Amino acid sequence: MTWTDKIFAYCERAGDPGFWAEPFNAASNAAFLVAAFAGAILLSRRPGAAERRAEWGLVGLIAVIGTGSFLFHTYATRWASVADTAPIGLFMIGYLAYALRRFVGLGIPAVLGLVGIFVLALRAAGTIPCDPALLPVTIAAGRPCFNGSLGYVPALGALVLVGGTLIVRRHPAGWPVVLAGAIFAVSLAMRTLDFEVCAGTQILGRARGTHAVWHVLNALVLFTLLATAIRHGRRSDAGRA
Repeated sequence: MTWTDKIFAYCERAGDPGFWAEPFNAASNAAFLVAAFAGAILLSRRPGAAERRAEWGLVGLIAVIGTGSFLFHTYATRWASVADTAPIGLFMIGYLAYALRRFVGLGIPAVLGLVGIFVLALRAAGTIPCDPALLPVTIAAGRPCFNGSLGYVPALGALVLVGGTLIVRRHPAGWPVVLAGAIFAVSLAMRTLDFEVCAGTQILGRARGTHAVWHVLNALVLFTLLATAIRHGRRSDAGRA
């Protein structure tokens, strides 16, 4: 096993090792760059924008997510897989810490403890087995349970729990965070069903699957979360100096 081993993980790629074997999956990553650019414009127009380092960090991470995913859907190697998944993991962990600190107003020890639990949940969720009969085409293609989407379920749960807590507290970030969770639920379904609906997604003479839709919806999720941070995430909103 080497860093240059090919990974055939999506309907659109099938067994083609070529650089442009996934044109829809690759091109759809432009949605992340659009989200980052739109977020940068929104942030630049806010008072004290230059001092909001955490929010600028989120903008940068979204751009890196799009770049890493593009690399994976073109090179399709193990090193490109790390370039794809590592920024996503950093965003999930970073945004949860941001939300707990800035929106919920928790102290640093509590934030670290809850983020630690979240990381453990991410690792555990990815190892959960399931009945092969649930997604037979996916399993036959050699993909893991629910096409690996279970690894993202803790992120969905965190959005719902944090958003629900904020709604109860009547914090203005509550409903946007829940909205992001609702969009993410649909996005996860698109990722999960990529192989199951593969045969029925013929476009321009080739099966495309639904992974590109996952990219576009995720970009919308990230922009929603970023815009929420920009609008409601100043330290004063959490009652802290």
